[in-house]
This record gives sequence, C-alpha cells and structure tokens, in this order.
Amino acid sequence: MRAVGIILAGGNNHRMKELSNKRAIAAMPIAGSYRSIDFALSNMTNSGVQKVAVLTQYNARSLNEHLSSSKWWNFGRKQGGMFVFTPTITKENSFWYQGTADAIYQNLDFLKRCHEPYVIIASGDGVYKLDYNKVLEYHIQKKADITVVCKELPSTEDVTRFGVLKMNEDCRIEEFEEKPMVSNSNIVSTGIYVIRRRQLIELVERCAQEDRYDFVKDILIRYKNLKRIYGYKMQGYWNNIAAVNSYYRTNMDFLKPEVRNYFFHQYPDIYSKVDDLPPAKYNPGSDVRNSLVSAGCIINGTVENSILFKKVFVGENCVIKNSIILNDVYLGDNTHIENCIVESRDTIRANSYHVGEDDIKIVIEKNERYVL
Repeated sequence: MRAVGIILAGGNNHRMKELSNKRAIAAMPIAGSYRSIDFALSNMTNSGVQKVAVLTQYNARSLNEHLSSSKWWNFGRKQGGMFVFTPTITKENSFWYQGTADAIYQNLDFLKRCHEPYVIIASGDGVYKLDYNKVLEYHIQKKADITVVCKELPSTEDVTRFGVLKMNEDCRIEEFEEKPMVSNSNIVSTGIYVIRRRQLIELVERCAQEDRYDFVKDILIRYKNLKRIYGYKMQGYWNNIAAVNSYYRTNMDFLKPEVRNYFFHQYPDIYSKVDDLPPAKYNPGSDVRNSLVSAGCIINGTVENSILFKKVFVGENCVIKNSIILNDVYLGDNTHIENCIVESRDTIRANSYHVGEDDIKIVIEKNERYVL
C-alpha cells in the first residue's frame, strides 16, 4: 500500500458528559460488540493499509486493552503492524499531546522512518465504511496537497459541532470554519485526511516552531489559500458519536435492518476483538422485541427497542425500552428503564425506576452487587 495510517484517538470532550469519565471516546461501545475505533481500523485494513499508528491519550486504559493485539484487524505481520502511542516524557518534552498536530509532532520519528509516500489520518470516533484507496486516487488525480473527506448532512442536523466547509465547482475548499456558531453550509469534515508524508512532516514541524498545536485550525484553515486543499464527498452511512445524543442515535440506527445489513453483511467487514462468551440466554417469561442482545446476556424480563452489550443480566419483571445498557450491568428485579444509557459495570437495585424525560438520561449507580 502507498499509505501509512494514523488514527487520532486521544480526545475527550464535555459533550459526552459522564460517559467519557472512564474511557476514551474512541473506546465507546457500539452495536453490541464493537467499539468506535473498530470502524476506522477495519477501513484501514480493508483498504490494504498495513501500518497504522493509533495516538491515544485520555483515559486510554480500556482502549489500550482493546488494541493489545493487532491480529483482530490483520495488520502487517512482518512489515508494518499496529503501533499504539501514548504521550511519553522525553528530554525535550514533558507535555501531554496539546492538540492533534502536536500529537503527530511528538511521534514524528514514526513518520520519518516510514517509506510510504502518503498518510491517511482518521479520527477514532466515526462510524462508517470507506475505501481509502478511492480517496487516495482522487487526491492524486486532483494534484491536491491535502484532501479532506466530507459529508453532506441533512438540513435538520446540527452542524455546529463539526468543521463546516464550502467548496467551489472543482471541489477545492474555499471556506473552512471549525465549530461555527451559525452556519449556512451543511457539508462537514469527517476528520479523515489524505496528505503526502513529507508535506505533513514539514507542516507539523513548522506548527511546532510557531507553538501551534491544532491540525484543523493551524494547518487546514491557515493554509487553505496557500495549499491546494480539496474535499472528497463520501456517500453512504457516516455518523460521529462524540456527543451523548448522537452516540444514542448511532446505536439506535443499528436496530434498522438496512444499517445492520450494510455494516455486518456486506463486504468489506468490520472487525473487532472477540470475547469468549456463551450465547445470550432467554429464560421462560422473557419478552424481547426489536433489540440487539450480545453474547453473555441473561434475560428474564421485557426488552424493547434496546441494545444490550455483553454480559448484561436482566432480572424478573424488568421493563427496558429505548435504552442502551453497556457491558456487564446487573439489573435487579422489577426495574423500569426507559430512554436511558446505563453505564458499564453498574448494579441497578431491584425496584428502581429510571426514565429520561426530555433528554437521554445517563444512569450511573455503584451499588454492591453481592450482599453477604
């Protein structure tokens, strides 16, 4: 392959509320048995990228554990492979990554030692399928310096949490605004970029000299009139999960047969680390409709339009509607949960009642599971 991959998975933001207190956003569980970063990693390996660096930082424990082996995504065995870089203290530098460009700068040795001519940069919080080869061919055909993969969102969607851009007829980017207050364009950047490796090294080194740290603000927006920056419009499903509502909505999309079919039954596949768990067990009296139930679950109650992740126990007479129950949750008898996201490893006491009225409610309860 002519490109090396970089996945930016260090981020945290307040829009995830309590969900990002104990894990990075790229490690957020999706669709029963996947994590958000699986989509970027699978797209890399399906596009023939053999060498990928994942830059992690914030709350990286569960993400590093998930990435403990590259065999699940089948990256290069002899040449290439998957590299996970967390910030390290060196003689010159004792800071965390202070931004996306700084994260690349602190691992510039990795890029300098590569021999591939191009770099594909992706973020770890997108749920999509994309053949990066097509983007690379487009990049070469347009003789672009940087290509930004973008997506046209429906006019009902709130675009103010994305980078919003405008292109001319030739698809060259003329305006680029990061997280605008109001916007008259509905084309957003998906956080996927293609750039020549030497060009990237040069731009990032220049940023570091000027004490600039952000890839979007300090490279894309600053250089948009100097460099040839083009947009590549992607088709098909794309969603970003970096806010509670969009995380909830993205998961709920997987209850639609066409979305499930697109991701899991059409080539190329999405891969993830596999846990060795028994299949879900439905006890007499359980009633499950239009839900995704993962391996290791035991169900005694009613589940409707919900997603249950691995190892969830649902007690008797429980009612779960329109909710997401993360890994290893114990729901006591007679519990009612509606429009909620229940944090992983929670123990919800019997006879609890949680309903998200106007918004999605995040339920965090740290009760003792086994009382002597």
